[in-house]
Amino acid sequence: MDSDRARGVLLGLACGDALGRPVEFKSASAISTEHGRLDEMVGEGTWNQPAGMITDDTEQALCIVRSLAEQHEFDPADIAERFVAWYDSNPFDIGRMTMKSLSRLKHGDEWDEAGQHVWESSPEGQNAGNGSVMRCAPLAIPYADDWERLGKVSRQSSQITHADPRCTYGCAVLNLTVAGLLDNADTPLQDALDDVGSDAPSELVTALQPLARGDSPDTLETSGYVVHSLQTALHDGLFAESAEEAIVTAVNRGGDTDTIGAIAGAVAGARFGESQLPERWLSAIDEVGELESLASQLTTLS
Repeated sequence: MDSDRARGVLLGLACGDALGRPVEFKSASAISTEHGRLDEMVGEGTWNQPAGMITDDTEQALCIVRSLAEQHEFDPADIAERFVAWYDSNPFDIGRMTMKSLSRLKHGDEWDEAGQHVWESSPEGQNAGNGSVMRCAPLAIPYADDWERLGKVSRQSSQITHADPRCTYGCAVLNLTVAGLLDNADTPLQDALDDVGSDAPSELVTALQPLARGDSPDTLETSGYVVHSLQTALHDGLFAESAEEAIVTAVNRGGDTDTIGAIAGAVAGARFGESQLPERWLSAIDEVGELESLASQLTTLS
């Protein structure tokens, strides 16, 4: 495996997350008015944090990566414990479904129960957020050559907090696409959709199939709905001509900027590698050194 691309998955995710953090929830027009085209790490803004600060997207991805590195395999119970410890640290940004699921885990639910309970009690429109797909891309590194296992662990990683099939299969499709990119596949998204086949929700497949054909939808949404987030982030991650362009385009669309930026960044990082991410971004993110080290450890597990 190309170690530069493996590092690109983790660092691209962090760059998209940190670039999008200060403008999260703002519209594209509001971002344009305030920043022009936002392509630099800036401070303050949403959550009032310093430039380069990561959010729950990268923090939860780090929980997964640290677990993989220490356990030498995917261990969902261990990851769930790390999520709870992170939850107990009072993070400044945490999604509603994630918060509810982690609260249940803290109070006794098993790793494969909490997300299911929250999903079953949530109405349509509040039951398929992007809180699991934003963090899952690191799994593609150690399992890039075992697609059956990768699909399974991707769905299980989502189930900890987001059990809706659009979320679980969204994670699988994203990670299979990233694995294809790490292997220089010509049609990574189509290969991923072919692999999940008819098991994946039709709504998810319908949204992603045009991208697999190379078509750009007329409208790309930036809500926290997992299907919207995946469609938009995969579009920008796969269609852009550079990693920087992918992340900047995703973030400047507005909406759930940190998460759509993180997903697009992971995809673009797998395409172009860490070496193609702007150094001015990487130097602003405190976690870069740990992410680089962990990425190297993950390649040895594959």
